[in-house]
Amino acid sequence: MQAVAAAQRLASFASLLREHGLNVGVSEQKAMLDMLLRVGVTNEKPLQAAWRALACHTQREWQQWPDIYQRFWHPDAVRGGVKVSGQTKQSRNLRQQVQSLHNDMDSATNPAGTKTAPQTAGDKPGSDSDANNQGESQRAMGGASSTDPLHSREGQMWLPQELQALRLVARDITRRLRPKPTRRWERHANGRRLDMRQTLRNSVAWGNELTLPCWKTSKTEPPRVFILVDVSRSMEAHASLFLRVARAFALEAQARVFVFHTRMIEVTPLMLRDSPAVQEKINAVTAGFGAGTRIAASLQSFSRSDARAQLGSNARVWVMSDGFDTDAPDDLAKALQALSARGARTTWFHPTRDVPAAAAIRQARHSIERFVPLASLADLKAAAAKLH
Repeated sequence: MQAVAAAQRLASFASLLREHGLNVGVSEQKAMLDMLLRVGVTNEKPLQAAWRALACHTQREWQQWPDIYQRFWHPDAVRGGVKVSGQTKQSRNLRQQVQSLHNDMDSATNPAGTKTAPQTAGDKPGSDSDANNQGESQRAMGGASSTDPLHSREGQMWLPQELQALRLVARDITRRLRPKPTRRWERHANGRRLDMRQTLRNSVAWGNELTLPCWKTSKTEPPRVFILVDVSRSMEAHASLFLRVARAFALEAQARVFVFHTRMIEVTPLMLRDSPAVQEKINAVTAGFGAGTRIAASLQSFSRSDARAQLGSNARVWVMSDGFDTDAPDDLAKALQALSARGARTTWFHPTRDVPAAAAIRQARHSIERFVPLASLADLKAAAAKLH
């Protein structure tokens, strides 16, 4: 009976680990149970160390383990820290922080005395009565498909196994990204070039005999991935899927994630922050955006300031949008040409089966390396061979 109770308790703990992004499957869970029965519950310190080695596979997971373990097994000992600074400041939850970002973006793009950006058909904010008449089927306009994210399933709540499947696909695509060779060299056991300096250093211990040769190979750098997600009103039904895909690549490929509607802002810290309310976090980021879509202006801001120092021949820029832009049609072509001039390769993900037919996209097609339809997890799996 004690073994059964321990297995049930451990299953709940493994489920919590999976919610935080740790890859804890059946084999890891069985190994953790075997370790529990072998070591015993009284030896908590070595047991926790063994579990940590089994469950954590990356530096990020290793760092977040103590907090998860403490909150599950010792919830009474978890207390908030208090720092006395002489001032009181009300804490803000995630939704309040995102709303503050919205207010800052709106105030910067719509100062007093200026007109708002022109809106597309899908960006027109309707009244409450219009929304009730049109229904949820009209959430995505201007060419966005009516297919809901992830296998045509209604709702925006994802199951843990679906999120894990998404991370596995992102991990497979990350492995396919071709690294860029550099002029630098690094030590490698199977290298083809002799590291003479290190070989001479090793020979000192052997009486200057070259008995332990060291080898080196050319150093490569993984591609830098930048994901730009359109969260305007026309993308309301699809931004949730795109942001979950972006979060998976932020965890697996260290990608930087940006969102834009009339202005671009980086949300990578939000994507990397692990909490049990990951789904609420994604929904909070997509909530409340609107007021038109300025893709060209956002891309110009991205190339000139946000990622200016990191754009190069090893950069991959993934734009996730339906292509409806309120800027001049030729502005998007100029913005993408600026990215191509710096060596970045642009891939355009769109929620429709066909390539977006907007005028801005037609003029900028020569600067886009490939178009990839993305309306479900199956589409991302099918595109794995193209993303290299």
